[in-house]
Amino acid sequence: MRSINKVIVIGNVTRDPEIKQTISGQPIATFGIATNRDWMTKNGEHHTSSEFHEVVAWSKLADICSKYIHKGKLVYIEGYLKTRSWDTPEGVKKFRTEIVVNDLIMLDKRASGDMPAGEHTGAEDMGQGSSDGDMDQMSDMPMDDAA
Repeated sequence: MRSINKVIVIGNVTRDPEIKQTISGQPIATFGIATNRDWMTKNGEHHTSSEFHEVVAWSKLADICSKYIHKGKLVYIEGYLKTRSWDTPEGVKKFRTEIVVNDLIMLDKRASGDMPAGEHTGAEDMGQGSSDGDMDQMSDMPMDDAA
């Protein structure tokens, strides 16, 4: 049976990207995205709920993120979910589910020196993307032990 692992979110960047490299030198950018959901109850009460997502970009997309993505920017992210795990020095197994970016579009108006809003930066277009080997390397690299 076929399955689908696809995520599309539009939200605001919650922190500037943190840039790291794999042992082989491939860049990795990690940052957060906040999305909001609004709804009305039958009684007319307005409610808002926020969700926070961890995001990982690889290779050329990581380079683009390091240059153009900043806290507060509105972005479109398309990718897939990946859960990784690691053991803390205390022996506690930690898990983190992240969105691995395949496509990223900056939706904010262009600021000086920024890539134009709506610029398409898809990994498929660049011949980039993560490989399973790179994701295996990353599973041993806790980006933030607080989660």
